[in-house]
Amino acid sequence: MQRPLDGVRVVEVASYVAVPAAGALLADLGADVVKVEVPRGELYRRGQLKYAGYATDFPENPPFHMDNRGKRSLALDLTRPEARDAAVQLIDRAEIFITNLLPSRRRRFGLDHETLLQRHPRLVMGAVNGYGIAGEEADRPAFDYAAYWARTGLMDMMRDEGVPPSLQRPAVGDHAAAVNLVCGILAALRLRDATGCGQYVDVSLLQTGFHILGTDIANALVTKAPARRHDRRAPANPLWNSYPVAGERWVLLVMIDPEPYWPKVCAALGREDLLTDARFADGWKRAANAAALAQELERTFLTKTLEQWRPVLDAAGLIWAPVLRVEEAVQDPQARSMGYFYEIEHPTAGRFETVGPPFRIEGMKLGASRAASPLHSDAQAILREAGLADGEIEKLV
Repeated sequence: MQRPLDGVRVVEVASYVAVPAAGALLADLGADVVKVEVPRGELYRRGQLKYAGYATDFPENPPFHMDNRGKRSLALDLTRPEARDAAVQLIDRAEIFITNLLPSRRRRFGLDHETLLQRHPRLVMGAVNGYGIAGEEADRPAFDYAAYWARTGLMDMMRDEGVPPSLQRPAVGDHAAAVNLVCGILAALRLRDATGCGQYVDVSLLQTGFHILGTDIANALVTKAPARRHDRRAPANPLWNSYPVAGERWVLLVMIDPEPYWPKVCAALGREDLLTDARFADGWKRAANAAALAQELERTFLTKTLEQWRPVLDAAGLIWAPVLRVEEAVQDPQARSMGYFYEIEHPTAGRFETVGPPFRIEGMKLGASRAASPLHSDAQAILREAGLADGEIEKLV
């Protein structure tokens, strides 16, 4: 079955996560993606689970393969003129070029969009960096922890009052930026095909964070005031809150419009007495006495375990979710029934599961079938396809 990007060639000069994750999604859609790395291989490739605290001897870095599945591998030292020439020749034969090189490094290597589009007028180029391509910080190095998480207000908002801010989980902003980049590239391809003119797509981690936090950012732009911080012990809406249950587990209630659910919650929890409690007689009083109501609900939730509450909350038709641990989430029956994880093949590590693309196209199997290629393993074929002579190839392999 034909996939959306079958026959489309992509060159990726990038490391770590955001741009490589976008490259993996393009490969999932059928594109032929060539990943260009430094000669030793990027640091992310060399990570191992045992160094991250896992008790395993699995020899590969699973996140690296998630974000580089389905690609071919070439190693080039772009500080060498012949390597830069080879990279440009590769891009000449591609439809898409993606990178996370800082703007100044792109210009130094001749891989900036002005130079490349002049040479290749139908090229679609996409790039991700920390803070955008204009302004004083265009060349400021960044990881998503800094530009996406800390700089945008996300880090501050995701903490309780008086509690120090915590780090996000790895690559959360990078994967969001990857989807943004793919979205922009697909739109740019459509525009290129309509106009005949190449396009440049720019995504920053800062911009991605503002979009993810868009509800609070939109309010701040108008009010210039701080956002209201959620207080679990005195929430504005106690039916939109997290509660501990027996066994040191948690549930999350998400009844954003609480009125139609209030009698159902009381019945499900066996707390019909709350319906006649004067403190909670209507929505205004429940809001005014939110701390007391949250305390009543918490006391009741603590009387049963998560497994005991599951059928009760489901039978009542409530909007809720268990707060799962990661090792539980990957076994979620709903995720399994939808095929959100699938196996890829590695030449030495064998078959192992990874995370699939974040969307489905009905009737089409998406997701590259092989893990990331071993470093430089496809060099001969890639360079020959780029039109290099045998003597030139020998200097680069």
